[in-house]
Amino acid sequence: MFDYSLLHWMTFLSAAVLLNLSPGPDIAYILGQTLRSGRRQGFAAMFGIWTGAALHVAMAAVGLSAILATSALAFSIVKWVGAAYLIWLGVKMLLSRGDQFIAAEKQSPKRLSSVYWQGMLVSALNPKVAVFFLAFLPQFIVEGAGPAEAQLLLHGSLIIAVAAVIEPPLVLAGAKLGAFLKSKPRVGLWMDRSLGALFVALGARLATSAK
Repeated sequence: MFDYSLLHWMTFLSAAVLLNLSPGPDIAYILGQTLRSGRRQGFAAMFGIWTGAALHVAMAAVGLSAILATSALAFSIVKWVGAAYLIWLGVKMLLSRGDQFIAAEKQSPKRLSSVYWQGMLVSALNPKVAVFFLAFLPQFIVEGAGPAEAQLLLHGSLIIAVAAVIEPPLVLAGAKLGAFLKSKPRVGLWMDRSLGALFVALGARLATSAK
């Protein structure tokens, strides 16, 4: 079971690394929270994103993602909800006076949980991620290597494992940069506005995208 060639693993892991390095709402949310509120917030956002990705992997394994891929109505509903959520986050940052960026060092558990759940929603409400997993993961199913569902879960989980190698250093680096920027209130103001504009743009791109 799970008997793959070296070429198979090299191809898959190369694709997984490029996938995790590609810019999108997930990375933007993780880095945005890290820059604004520090390392703890960044890791909370990261774990939330991973949870949302795990939901997409599970959906692909059981075939639920096929509904999004084949149903225009289902895709449109999830797409518009996801786009509205990203735009809402962006507008909140655009209306900030910089005080959200220059956050207190000690964050309450409730606040960290809020960041976590927001991260999960950012990932889970992106239908293009679901469709991507449905199109990407089946390419690595090898006949005779095990049940298709198990192979999908394995490769999907490994994509998240690759993220666990790539993203923590980004959070640590972002936390150092954020700590430096916190001493400059005007920079904090424009950082919030820049991040807000980025999220609005990502939401608008998702809203106008096709399958």
